[in-house]
Amino acid sequence: MSVLALVAALVVQTFPLSDPASPEATAVMVPVNGIFSALAARDAAMLTPHLAPEARMIVAVEWPDGTSAVETLAAEAFAEGLEPGPERFEEVMPDPIIAIDGDIAMVWGRYVFKLDGRTVHCGSNHFDLIRRDGVWTIAGITWNQRTTGCEG
Repeated sequence: MSVLALVAALVVQTFPLSDPASPEATAVMVPVNGIFSALAARDAAMLTPHLAPEARMIVAVEWPDGTSAVETLAAEAFAEGLEPGPERFEEVMPDPIIAIDGDIAMVWGRYVFKLDGRTVHCGSNHFDLIRRDGVWTIAGITWNQRTTGCEG
């Protein structure tokens, strides 16, 4: 069983999955898509409205030589790392799994990150979201990042 299938099976057993086209799931995806838009625009100020003040990011990088590293960033540091430049960024998350339970939600799925249309890395994203005063924001983003196995 693939890792994706295993995680999907666990999510199905644990969380109430949402129809991605439902109004509630669409609302959950607003901050996720906002992050992708901010990356594409290379605009750190566009990130802020989508992140809870206490948001944390964790990235597990897998290098081609088999080594790996895990780094944790506060929301501010994550935003500061997004600087204007001539290259075009694009992150695509084709089939996100969305689970919502009251005022918490998660979005999980495979992604591909492109630079000027060329895939440079891929992995899986996991967004933790919270709803305060009717507005969804991202409490955390965890992702792994690798440069191999990004095809298909």
